[in-house]
Amino acid sequence: MPITPPTGDVHDFDFLMGPWRIRNTRLVQRLAGCTDWETFEATGTARPLPGGIGNCDDFIPEAWNAGYVGMALRLFNPEARRWSIYWLDNVTGGLDTATGLLRPPVSGGFAGTDQGVFFGQELFEGRSVLVRFEWTKNLATGTPRWQQAFSDDEGCTWETNWVMEFSRPPA
Repeated sequence: MPITPPTGDVHDFDFLMGPWRIRNTRLVQRLAGCTDWETFEATGTARPLPGGIGNCDDFIPEAWNAGYVGMALRLFNPEARRWSIYWLDNVTGGLDTATGLLRPPVSGGFAGTDQGVFFGQELFEGRSVLVRFEWTKNLATGTPRWQQAFSDDEGCTWETNWVMEFSRPPA
């Protein structure tokens, strides 16, 4: 089932700029029928890239997976009106071991709404799965939310496996 990601705008992620506290709820095992979740705190700061080409943010867990750090790299293609989001971390570097290139991104946008949807393909435990990122801006409350889901049946069903709830740190 081919999935066409929505289009977006260069300002889709303006709401995310600056520092954040991030409450993470993560499925312990993915695509295994697991119902056990772990919860942990992290911090992050989102920054624009020069020339309006996109933005990046860091992800630093406070106690989960000691030493782990990650970052999202979001690049906007003005011709296609779509975002490509890459995940990088200090475990894999975000690189394909066979090619040395960045792993494939998820792609999409907000289509002028509060809800953004981004789709991609990932290799998970040796098998190809579809990946979906969903962003909710929650502009009225200033508490954005991100969640990730996997599908191993070409998008017929989805398993949400990670949720991040953002709030501004105290001043």
